[in-house]
Amino acid sequence: MFSPVSVGRISEVIVEQMRLLIREGKLVPGDRLPSERSLCERFGVSRVTVREALRVLEASGLVEIRVGARGGAFVTKPSSERVGEGLAELMTLAPMTASDVTEARMAFELGILPLVVERATEEDIADLRALVEQGLSALETGSYTMAMSAAFHVRVASSTHNPAIEMLVQSFHGPMLMSLQQAQVAAPLMGPRGAHEHSELVEAIERRDTERARAIMSRHLQRTADRLAENPASGLADLGGGQ
Repeated sequence: MFSPVSVGRISEVIVEQMRLLIREGKLVPGDRLPSERSLCERFGVSRVTVREALRVLEASGLVEIRVGARGGAFVTKPSSERVGEGLAELMTLAPMTASDVTEARMAFELGILPLVVERATEEDIADLRALVEQGLSALETGSYTMAMSAAFHVRVASSTHNPAIEMLVQSFHGPMLMSLQQAQVAAPLMGPRGAHEHSELVEAIERRDTERARAIMSRHLQRTADRLAENPASGLADLGGGQ
């Protein structure tokens, strides 16, 4: 499967070959890559070059390096969390604000609600109720965090049972959390209000009431947008990553 390389930055060419093999399904999650020595022979490069390529693949979430008798380099499935970390980092460096993120959330989260209302199972609703109860209990003890709010919204998205939507929302978790934290700084009472609206939203989903669910979500997100508009920030980097 592997071809000798001799142009450009050799390690980058190796990485691209590996990525292509994964995209084509010739390498699948769980597959163990040949040993470093074998890869050196197949690619016609030094061990240092192979190790550099493996580090890049590991950082990308495509390969897991295990140690021990049964160790080695194994192909993994990229996680949405890893994608989210990269996206969040890019957003802290890009010229965009928490208000921009909230505007994107309004377009996306309102758009998926009809699917949530239609497809949410009893298990989904039970999980959402558990998250609501956890949030309300945290409010009583003063330990409620915006991370709880973000987790609730991610779980709502997973109720669409559409893996593409779930991946998008999970990857957006970091930026969403940053925008929520910035809004909370502007309006400390947002957490308690939001937690109770989460409860109302679950009730609407359980009743299969799309119109009410959209109304609750719209009010919920609009308040965040309003608070951010009143206290605009220069960028997401002001929160220092927020995660």
